[in-house]
Amino acid sequence: MKIITCIKQVPASSNVQVDPKTGVLIRDGNNVKMNPFDLYALETAYFIKNGKPETTIHSITMGPSSATAVLKEALYMGSDEATLISDRRFAGADVLATSYTLSQLITHIKDYDLIICGKQTTDGDTAQVGPEIAEFLGIPHVPYVKEIIQVKEHSIIIKSGYDHHDETVEVQYPCLITVDKGVNVPRLPSYRRKLLMDSYKINMVSLKDLKDQNPDHYGLNGSPTQVDEIFPPIKRTEAVQLKGTSKELSKQLFDILKESKFI
Repeated sequence: MKIITCIKQVPASSNVQVDPKTGVLIRDGNNVKMNPFDLYALETAYFIKNGKPETTIHSITMGPSSATAVLKEALYMGSDEATLISDRRFAGADVLATSYTLSQLITHIKDYDLIICGKQTTDGDTAQVGPEIAEFLGIPHVPYVKEIIQVKEHSIIIKSGYDHHDETVEVQYPCLITVDKGVNVPRLPSYRRKLLMDSYKINMVSLKDLKDQNPDHYGLNGSPTQVDEIFPPIKRTEAVQLKGTSKELSKQLFDILKESKFI
C-alpha cells in the first residue's frame, strides 16, 4: 500500500502579522509548527503501516522553503518520503487554489492508494482542503474519521463522527480520508529516525513540474475568493461592575447582552 499524508506549517501562536495589501498571513518561517490535526493524520498512516514493511508513507506540503521543517518532522516520526511543492506563483492561494495545487502534486506523484489529511488547519479552519483534493482527483472521500476499523487489500473500513451520529463505511482505494483528533495519540519524532533520515534529500516540485502549468490556475490568480479584510482580534480587559437588587441586576445584564447583540 502507498499512503500520502498532507501536512501544513501553521503559526504557533495568535501573534501573527497580516499583509495589508493581500490580506493573507505573513509566513516568515519563525514562530511556526506543524498543524496539530496533521499529527493525527501522520499517526493514522503509521498505525496502518505497522507490521506491513511493504507499505510506504509519502508526506507532502505546500509552502515556502522553510516548510521543509514540518516534512523533516514527519520523516523523523516515520514517513518514508517527503515532497515540498513551492513556487512564488502559488502565494496567496485560497482553499480552492490550494486544493488544486496539492491535487496536481499528487497527480505528479502518481502512485497512491490512500490519502490522509487532518480534519482542518488551525489557521484557516475551513475543513475543505481534503475533500476538495479528492474532488479534483475524482476519488471517493470520507471526512471526520474517528476510528480505523479494518484495513483490507482493496478497501478500508472507517468510522466517522458527525454532530449527532457516527457512521461506519467501507471505501475502495484509491480514496481520501480526513481524520479527527480522537483517532489516535501522535508519537514524538524519533532521535534514531533523525539519524537515519538526516541525509535524506526532500523532493522539490514547482509549477514547471506539474501537468497543468497555467499560472492563472494557482495562487491569487487561481483563487475565486478574495479576503476582504483580516485582522487580529482586539484584546480588551474592560470590566463593568453592576449594583442593585436581583431584579435590577437581571435587567442590567439583559440590556447589556441585548445591546451587544448576543440575544
